[in-house]
Amino acid sequence: MASPCIDICRYDEATGWCLGCGMTRKDKKHWKKDKERRPEIRAVLPGRLEALAAAGQPTGEAAAKKKKKG
Repeated sequence: MASPCIDICRYDEATGWCLGCGMTRKDKKHWKKDKERRPEIRAVLPGRLEALAAAGQPTGEAAAKKKKKG
């Protein structure tokens, strides 16, 4: 199973979820070391990304772009 990581690795401070893929730092460690947990981790990611987007956070590829200071 391919990793959902898209090499953005920017984290929401409130949730700890990666803005690029939705994983936490702990999820990323488990992904590498515990292959049996991969389906469980992958299953929660779409909901996390939707929640981040609903809260106004850029997600996926859009998270790679840094916000301009106004």
